[in-house]
Amino acid sequence: MEIKDLRAKYKLIDLFLELCEIPSPPLKEEKVSEKILSVFRKNNISAEYDEYKNIIAKIPGTKRCESLQPLLLSAHMDVVGGSEEVITRISADEKYIETDKTRTLGADNKAGVAAILDLAINLACPENKIEHAPLEIIFTRDEEKGMTGIRNLDASKLKSKYAIIADGENLGELDNQGAGFTDVYIKIHQGKGGHSGINIHEKDRISAIKVLSELDSMIPQGVYKYNSQNEVITSINAGVCIGGTADTCLSEIIKEVYEAGKQNKPFLKEYSSANIMNTVNTSAALNVISSTAEIAYSIRSSEPENEQELIKLIKRATENLNNKYEDLIRINVEIKSHLLPFVRNQDDFLTETIIKAAQKLNIKCFPSSFHAGAETHILANEKTNFYGEKFNPVIIGVADLQNIHSSNEKIDWQSFLSGKKWIEEIIIRFSENSLKRL
Repeated sequence: MEIKDLRAKYKLIDLFLELCEIPSPPLKEEKVSEKILSVFRKNNISAEYDEYKNIIAKIPGTKRCESLQPLLLSAHMDVVGGSEEVITRISADEKYIETDKTRTLGADNKAGVAAILDLAINLACPENKIEHAPLEIIFTRDEEKGMTGIRNLDASKLKSKYAIIADGENLGELDNQGAGFTDVYIKIHQGKGGHSGINIHEKDRISAIKVLSELDSMIPQGVYKYNSQNEVITSINAGVCIGGTADTCLSEIIKEVYEAGKQNKPFLKEYSSANIMNTVNTSAALNVISSTAEIAYSIRSSEPENEQELIKLIKRATENLNNKYEDLIRINVEIKSHLLPFVRNQDDFLTETIIKAAQKLNIKCFPSSFHAGAETHILANEKTNFYGEKFNPVIIGVADLQNIHSSNEKIDWQSFLSGKKWIEEIIIRFSENSLKRL
């Protein structure tokens, strides 16, 4: 089987691949968003950009359901990966759609976008026989990097209260609570520095890199706490570490790349994302006693008290090392709350509707907690709708994805076809159950 055969047979797969083939790094979604808008317009669906270039679309309810409160469907348009060409193919076992292994596929989250877009096309068709409540659709920018799309969304334009974010990794996934996300930035600085061939014996010249290593060894890494179901509740991860003469080396590289760009010279492979760390490591000067170094951690937790324990531990370790080295070198810690925890809503109407829809299609589905940041956090904690109501969002998975955010990313295309049927069944049951509540 070839990829063209799948595209010819399944409209959903063809639409999905059309979207995947348009690179859309965070904040560079213009081409894919224009494609999405053109699909909406072609099918006479009301859609427009908001002030941040998120897309908002609305589909009226059918006759008996037109006065129901809408349901919100959402997915993000950006993907992890650059502007490189996306070359797709079928895996050797014909089970997956993947790339040629040179970059990400972008199934996170273009599977969600395609599933919602395909549903919208079907419901807007004049021959549509599905009775449904009004739908509101948002396709957001920059979920992967900073969630600035959802943060800048004017939610007062939306009348929905219940929201489905189609951004899960597995078919049947249903997440109705999730961990918060706090960033910890540590800077070692004000060291005296010096030349390692001349000053290495002087006791007042403290290496910032060695102090950073010493501090890092005092801070946990990985899972900090599990719950009784063996799910991760709290974790900490060292995400970035840099120091020494990397600053000078990187500065010169940036200047060189800038000048090469002005002269239309090719981008050197040693400066690509795959090689830049090794380039800096092997090109930076090693004869300097480093006076600065920095490290950053992410703390994720659905139990704020565990997060506070970790922050206290980090501050205590920092204080001990500052006392140890007195005024020879300084360590500063900055704590930034990135996302508040996404707490389960006591109103289970949407959760129960989704589970019943899955049962009808023999899809395994049960509510769970997830350990990553998502747009649900922003909707639940920071946004209110047209009526001033807080949103009640959940995340669902419309396909089985593997190795997301990597060049080995792939999607089980048969599970994706099942996910399309599931989201349609959710709409049907949501509408039926909303009518019963009147």
